[in-house]
Amino acid sequence: VQLQASGGGLVQAGGSLRLSCAASGSIFGINIMGWYRQAPGKQRELVATITKGGSTNYGDSVKGRFTISTDNAKNTVFLQMNALRPEDTAVYYCKQVNSYRTYWGQGTLVTVSS
Repeated sequence: VQLQASGGGLVQAGGSLRLSCAASGSIFGINIMGWYRQAPGKQRELVATITKGGSTNYGDSVKGRFTISTDNAKNTVFLQMNALRPEDTAVYYCKQVNSYRTYWGQGTLVTVSS
């Protein structure tokens, strides 16, 4: 099973993008889904996570601007990104976790121009 992230691209500051991450097959017992990002020369950091029960957690820098949501039936996680800033430029990775292992997507590049 692989995770396929999509929706990245080039956008001007203040704009919006919506990322999607879908599994190529069935992943049973997903407990948590999330998005992380890695900018050039920096460590990978938390963007947002959402549990099976719907509890969300956001990185401080994206609170109030980004929203994570899921389609549990399709093992798909979304990230709505509004009011984008140049410092949001990074490769965004999705993650899905069950009791047995962690699945990572290949990453999608988001570039925000000033």
